[in-house]
Amino acid sequence: MKFKKSIALLGVFALVVGCSTNPFTGKKTLALVPNSQLFPMAFQQYDQFLAENNVVTSGSEAQMITNIGQKISVAAERWLTANGYAGYLQNYAWEYNLVDDPTVNAWCMPGGKIVFYTGILPIADGEAGVAAIMGHEVAHALANHGQQRMSAGQLQAIGAVAGNVALSKDPKNQQIFNQAYGIGSTVGVMLPFSRNHESEADRIGLTLMAIAGYDPIEAADLWRRMKENSGGQAPPEFLSTHPSSETRINNITQWAPEAKAEAKKYGVTTFKK
Repeated sequence: MKFKKSIALLGVFALVVGCSTNPFTGKKTLALVPNSQLFPMAFQQYDQFLAENNVVTSGSEAQMITNIGQKISVAAERWLTANGYAGYLQNYAWEYNLVDDPTVNAWCMPGGKIVFYTGILPIADGEAGVAAIMGHEVAHALANHGQQRMSAGQLQAIGAVAGNVALSKDPKNQQIFNQAYGIGSTVGVMLPFSRNHESEADRIGLTLMAIAGYDPIEAADLWRRMKENSGGQAPPEFLSTHPSSETRINNITQWAPEAKAEAKKYGVTTFKK
């Protein structure tokens, strides 16, 4: 009974104290860590990462990353301003860097700090592919997914503590709780939470790349190349932080026309492949 009350109070605390609004979905989201704290931490970590890695500072590939990043961020600002969120990006500090590393990856830290690894460029296969990746990563930052993941992690940890306190006089059931809670909260909550963020970033990213003048359907081809590069090796979707490649391809194919329709509101009628 005490455990149930603790979890209920925890849920009320999260809803009342730690919520913000996702401008793209209108939904309330977890925000236990304010951006005023999160952004400076992210910027410091980003600078440290750049200092410890081989940043490509010249050449056509580095310039392409910067150019496309700027186009995507301008598209984001246009969309946000048109939809009543002027000033939303005030504390963002966009930065786009290419790092010489064979890893097939790219990421964006809270506040707009972006890294592309050279290893992902052959799979991007040109500007439209880079724009699809860039749109997705920028979308993570705009939707405050990093903030939400950190907040959810804090709630998961607090839930574990609450359960252990409630069962402190019952070591046997405490051990059972820890095993069940670890698996249940991860597979049943944290992993679906992460997959939802990935799908959300895919959808927002399509709109951003379309407003920036790139054909959003190219994102589906990007994921076909991603799937081919992985050799089809991936865990079952329910055990993964990301949707399967097939799920992403199907979703993108469905969402691409609406992204183009949205871009036309901003006078964009031709799209680069």
